[in-house]
Order: sequence, then C-alpha cells, then structure tokens
Amino acid sequence: MTEHQYIPFNLPEIGDEEIREVVEVLRSGWLTTGERTLRFEREFRAYCGAKHTLALSSGTAGLHLPLAALGIGPGDEVITTPLTFCATVACIMHVGATPVLADVGPDGNIDPASVGRRISSRTRAIMPVHLGGMPCCMNEIWTLARRHNLFVIEDAAHAAGTFYNGFHVGHQGASQSDAVAFSFYATKNMTTGEGGMVSTNNDELMAKMKMLALHGISKDAWNRYAENGSWYYQVLAPGFKYNLSDLQSALGIHQLARLERFIATRARLAHLYTELLRDIDELELPSGCDYGRHSWHLYILRLNLDKLTIDRDAFMRELRRRNIGASVHFIPIPLHPFFAPWAGLKRNRCPRALELYSRIISLPLYPSLSEADLEYVASAVREIVASARKKKYLAAATPSE
Repeated sequence: MTEHQYIPFNLPEIGDEEIREVVEVLRSGWLTTGERTLRFEREFRAYCGAKHTLALSSGTAGLHLPLAALGIGPGDEVITTPLTFCATVACIMHVGATPVLADVGPDGNIDPASVGRRISSRTRAIMPVHLGGMPCCMNEIWTLARRHNLFVIEDAAHAAGTFYNGFHVGHQGASQSDAVAFSFYATKNMTTGEGGMVSTNNDELMAKMKMLALHGISKDAWNRYAENGSWYYQVLAPGFKYNLSDLQSALGIHQLARLERFIATRARLAHLYTELLRDIDELELPSGCDYGRHSWHLYILRLNLDKLTIDRDAFMRELRRRNIGASVHFIPIPLHPFFAPWAGLKRNRCPRALELYSRIISLPLYPSLSEADLEYVASAVREIVASARKKKYLAAATPSE
C-alpha cells in the first residue's frame, strides 16, 4: 500500500486577518469582554437576522443559559434527540430538569412524530439538534410547541450558516423558537477556538440571559465605569461565567466574514464525495434538503452492513490504516454509562438512532481539504468496500464443510 500523508478529520482555517486582530487585542491591554465582542455580536446578529445575540464561552453555555433564564427546572421535562453530543442532555440535567429522548427520522434529525408521542403534562420545552448542518423540520416542531404551550431551544452547534425555509436559523422574521445556540468550537464551520453564541427574538429573555451570563450582575462589568463613573453594581441572581473574551471574538469577527466562502467550499467538496461514491450499493450518502440550506458541517456516510463483511469499527480501522482520520457523530446518549439508567427506560427507547449509530462514519470535510486528498479518501472507501464485498461473495460461493 502506498503511504499517503495523514489526512486529519478536521482542520480549522485561520487567516492572516485573524492573526493580526488577535495581536492587536494583545497589544491593546484589553483582553476580556469588550468592544470586539460587541462587534462580533453585532455582526453575527446581522448575519443570521436575529433580533438579539449574546456571545458566550461555549455552545454549551448557549444551551444552558436559556433553559435557566426560562425557569425550566426540577419536575420539568425537556425533549431532545439521542443522536447528539452529551452537552445537549447535560444542560437539561444541570437545571434539574429531566431529559426525554425522541427517536430520529431518516435524515438523523429528531423525528417530530416521535416528539409528539413523548410529550407529557410535565414537558416544558423541545430541544432539536440540526445534525451535521442539516436543518430539522422546524415547522412541525413549532406546531407541536404551540399546541402544547412549550418552549423551543434549537441546538445549532453544527448550523452556523444553515437556512430553513429561506432564512438563517434564528431569523427574527421566520423563527418561532425562543432561543438558538451556536458553537464556535475548533471543529465547527467557523471557530473562535472555544466559544458560542445564543440568539433570541425575545427582549425579556435576552435581558435575563445577559444578566445570568456574567455572575447575575446588574450591568456589564466591562463598561460599568462608563456610566456616570459609577463603580456600583448589584448581583440579582446566582449567575454564571459565560462571557466571551475579545481575544476569541477577534477570531470570530474574521471567521464570520469568511463563513459564506467556507460553506460554499464545503458544499462543493460534499458534492464531489457524492459524485465519487454514488454508484456503490453498499453505501448510503447524505443529501441536501429541499426546505433549506445544509451548511455541510459533516459528511456522514452510512454503511449498508448487510452487504458488507466488516462492521463500522473495522471500516474505520481500515481508513486509519490508510492515514485517514474519521469520526462518528454521535455515540447515542443511551450508550453512555452515566446516562444509561434513565435513557434506557422504555419511554426513552430510540431504536432508529441506535441502528443508525452502528453504521455511520463522518469523513474529512473542511475548506482546506484539497480535492486530491478528498479523492484519496473516496478511493480508500471504494477499496475497503470492494474488499469486503469480494470476501462476502467468496464466502457465499465456498461450500461448507
């Protein structure tokens, strides 16, 4: 086998603009939340069309904060998907509420029909996750929320740049959700290293989240001296340390400016994967959607295991043997030891999510991935499938002893 240079699963694309902006922040003497963070919030607000945006230390903070600000807590239930990162469920538990799992549909996103079956008298909110940048069927979720008087908090960790019905997720002219949480972690479509953003179109909710995001203090710590020279502030609630620094916002400002180009490149590369792999019966390929814009955070391959002699884990080992990084999104919530006792309850059973998990692989996809490297990955996938297919046919043709 020809040795190929290692192809990582993901690489962030950091340009000279980001580097210069970070250096300017370092030289300014103001490193924490300040003018650059305000600028980042303002520009992201304009980009996604939300009424309010609040820059935060992580996408996880963007999920936890609206739950806390809406008063969701002990005795309440929040419905979400089992096919997500653990943070989605952990945030529900952090406020003392009970997570309830609804199964996924064919696209891997939460199935509104399953959500409807999980709603009880204790349900307070629905938390859909736009898996891999594919928008959920929000109209159906909003209909359920209106019918049962529920909050909707979107986990858009993968969905900066995702559109639904012609509008960016969270857009004030189209969204009926109470809050939308974005992540700018190092692997996301745009990054601040660590960081996130929460958007809302609700004035009261924004005021509450802003207060809770910085220790429950009555005014922004960074500008309280600017108001009549006052040093005085009040703590109104036991808040959190969720603010984003100017150092991180310096990255975000320029990442956001290039996000549309990033997404266009990701879409082109995803299309190329599909063109190179579309004729393989042993694979199911991801697709876009006719009700929105996929932001292609992930390219999730599905193996038809009944046509192969190897399982998903062996397939990934073969990729790694060929110096290709790959990942799985995600290990379903019921399979984690901490969550298993309640996630395994009958009401939380999600057989489609568990079946899907056993056969999904996320292939490398990022703007700096060269077409030559992508073609190598696709060739490796074809080679692994051909080897497994050949073994299966030979086994079927060999008489048993």
